[in-house]
Amino acid sequence: MNVSEAIVLRTYPLKEADLIVSFFTRDQGKLRGVANRARRPKGGFGSSLERLSQVQIHYTVRENRELARIEHCDLQHSQFELSREYACGLALDVMAEISEHMLPMAEVNERYFRLIGRVLEFLRMRGAGGVWQAVTYFEVWAVRLSGILPEVSLSTDSREVLVEILKNSVEAMPEREWKAGTGRDLRRAMVRLIEGHIERRLLASPMLEDLA
Repeated sequence: MNVSEAIVLRTYPLKEADLIVSFFTRDQGKLRGVANRARRPKGGFGSSLERLSQVQIHYTVRENRELARIEHCDLQHSQFELSREYACGLALDVMAEISEHMLPMAEVNERYFRLIGRVLEFLRMRGAGGVWQAVTYFEVWAVRLSGILPEVSLSTDSREVLVEILKNSVEAMPEREWKAGTGRDLRRAMVRLIEGHIERRLLASPMLEDLA
């Protein structure tokens, strides 16, 4: 049996009581597995399979099977409290959707794993007041770590934001008043790059932008 530090990205219903779980591990990259009886009230998984839950996941990789068998999850950090704030919930959706589509299967990416963890920690500290900074930072680095960040045409303010993001961790960025309009054209540019890369439209990012 394998035990990995992981972040849950998405779940899909399977049969009446099971779930297919897409999870991003620190040591094995993105994997998918089946959590039997996870949809039952007494299935034993609780909230550990909610999107962007940070867990220690116990799983078995079966030879010649695409899906692992998920035995158990020890919850380390739940994002439940964040999800209670609508803007924060949408920010979590943005991060989960982008990661699910951008990360290749079974490819270790330590920097991307740390990116998700630091942005989640920042959001837990700042709440709704940190949403625009967190999402802008995450989208830029998701593109950068995927190797698809070209020169883009931006406003002067957004160009400054981009430079700050590339030079600093999310919590150490220079203080500025973050509003919905701050870095908006930068986020739009990142979304266009992501959509071109994954060849599909994102759903959560436009919903977050509509809050403006």
